[in-house]
Amino acid sequence: MKTTRVGFLGPVGTFTHEALRSQTDLVAAESVAYPTIGEALTAVTDGHIDVAVVPLENAIEGTVSATMDSLIFDNDLLIEREMVLPIQLHLMARPGVGLGDITEVWSYSHALAQCRSFLQTNLAAVPTKISASTADAARLVSELTTTAAAVAPAVAAEIYGLNIIATDVEDHDGNATRFVVVGTGSVPAPTGHDRTTIVCFQDADRPGSLYGILGRFAARDINLTKLESRPTKRGLGEYCFVIEFEGHIADDVIADCLTDLQAHLTRVKFLGSYPVTGEEAATKREDVSVARAAADEWMQMLRSRITK
Repeated sequence: MKTTRVGFLGPVGTFTHEALRSQTDLVAAESVAYPTIGEALTAVTDGHIDVAVVPLENAIEGTVSATMDSLIFDNDLLIEREMVLPIQLHLMARPGVGLGDITEVWSYSHALAQCRSFLQTNLAAVPTKISASTADAARLVSELTTTAAAVAPAVAAEIYGLNIIATDVEDHDGNATRFVVVGTGSVPAPTGHDRTTIVCFQDADRPGSLYGILGRFAARDINLTKLESRPTKRGLGEYCFVIEFEGHIADDVIADCLTDLQAHLTRVKFLGSYPVTGEEAATKREDVSVARAAADEWMQMLRSRITK
């Protein structure tokens, strides 16, 4: 189904907006900015938009809790695709404000954490304040008459008329964020190099319960790419497990594994099967396609020897 309305964590100028703009089909759709991740995802559930683009995981700070918890507990949505965006953060302020003039620094919590060393070295005595997004921090600073600064992407400085005081203030090279497109529609067809995300809820807290879950994957030689526990919000010490692994729900071995989990061990919430992104992913799909073609030819050769 053609996407006509796409939501994203706003305002305009966030990394999420940049991730949206990297997708040709989504750029052509009407875009709607939301002030929070939860509101963007709820808008999909309520049918106000077709899909939403939200951040899921950062290379430095890990899972974006607002996204993951909303998908687990608040909405029944499916991840349709992912995209990885390199993250470059800059310190910016109104024209005429220098590094020594700054009295407060605004940004999204993950962004502030990603440039902790820079802030401690250069602005140790300056308080930090949390905004709804990096672009919202730039917008706030542009409207304030004080000597505030924002940590945000370069595009935000252009949009909100700020000067960049310091470039690339993130603490680590190679910083990147994984964004996902989330909707209520169908599961994308398998591509040969896909990822599946599920959540496992334990029926009871007993010894070996996590081992029992992981053993189902090990027995089928399914490669896990992420394992994370999340509080169920029902009491201290109660957790569910977010599991990402290679493969697609269309694969017999994946379907068998999830059926086994659901029937005998735990309640499973399916969050989607979707293509893995990146240049390496494209190469792997080609390799898988060549390997499958060779395997099919081999099997046809063997079957041709069956006595009729």
